[in-house]
Amino acid sequence: MFDIMPKPLQYRRCLVSSCLNHFLKKSVFRESENLTLFPVQVRHKSGGGFRPKKKVYHRVHELDKAIDLKKKPSLILQLKSMIQSQKHGTILLRDLEKHVGFVHKWNLMAAIEKYPSIFHVGGGNREPPCVMLTEKAQKIADEESEAIESMEPILVNNLRKLLMMSVDCRVPLEKVEFIQSAMGLPHDFKSSLIPKYPDFFSVKVVNGKVHLVLENWDSSLAITAREERLSRVLEPPSENRNKVRITKDGNFLGPNAFKVSFPPGFRPNASYLEEFQKWQKMEFPSPYLNARRFDSADPKARKRVVAVLHELLSLTMEKRVTCSQLDAFHSEYLLPSRLILCLIKHQGIFYITNKGARGTVFLKEGYGGSGLIEKCPLLLFQERFVSLCGRREVSVCNDQLQSSNVIS
Repeated sequence: MFDIMPKPLQYRRCLVSSCLNHFLKKSVFRESENLTLFPVQVRHKSGGGFRPKKKVYHRVHELDKAIDLKKKPSLILQLKSMIQSQKHGTILLRDLEKHVGFVHKWNLMAAIEKYPSIFHVGGGNREPPCVMLTEKAQKIADEESEAIESMEPILVNNLRKLLMMSVDCRVPLEKVEFIQSAMGLPHDFKSSLIPKYPDFFSVKVVNGKVHLVLENWDSSLAITAREERLSRVLEPPSENRNKVRITKDGNFLGPNAFKVSFPPGFRPNASYLEEFQKWQKMEFPSPYLNARRFDSADPKARKRVVAVLHELLSLTMEKRVTCSQLDAFHSEYLLPSRLILCLIKHQGIFYITNKGARGTVFLKEGYGGSGLIEKCPLLLFQERFVSLCGRREVSVCNDQLQSSNVIS
């Protein structure tokens, strides 16, 4: 009986999921905006005359699965944080509803019952039942402060990069708060992190809104994750460089190329790969240059938009954000009005899934199957804590990590 969700909430979730799925399907059929990366709509003859052939948005089931694999760890980590936030490190079971609501309370109750190696229920007789961390879980939880400390320089640099990409080197503070969980920022970053670095950040009111403002520009940070990856995979000089055959996976070596992974079932023909190779070789401005300097209709500027989205996703812990989080930076980065269509056109670089309560955008090169390839210290700590429940986590060995960075 505890697994039954109230009908209004269940209906809203189903409605959001179905609407997003319907939008994705319709978006794929729209005509491209002067971009020849995807095949034009083909007409074929049928008994009733000519009708357009549908284009299919190919699903990547491994990335869909990554959303499901995150549900239980998220529940465990949420309950851990709630327990640690209490004065004595315990929380009354009857108070769970006050913190998370009636419906989600039963999800937490199920987790408490299912993972006795992490959560211990005490009390009884005249004392109300309460939940606390087990001795082993508490020992690992005490190591979180060390992980958070090692994350600080990473977060500071990522936050500076986030501001450097914006057109005015400032972002409304409410938008930073909106994406703080994806970036790994602490919940109190406004008071614990920003004041510690007055040479980098300041908080100012601009046009009636509170903004986080970049104080100093650092050219050494204006290097994208794509450029760092390509610097590790250098192409050896060759006299027959222009005579190399076009690869079927769409990957090309060069300073302007993106790593791509076509979805299963996507079979590009030779003409598509030729056009894609031209796009891969096309030069484009850096995401850290002001977007106002470029004409949005210029193909190089359109490729720059892909680089901006790529870099923004690279700044997150799990190389993914929700669609609403990505769209929140529309005006700061001068993103195209039809952002979803832009992501769908480049489905070799990005992937959109409607799994879960909200649509999510993945950076495909950050994943090997359903597992994240590179993990920050905070994610490594969380993975270790969750492993107490006996859950077999997806791991990527060094050989897989190296092979994932090699471009065919």
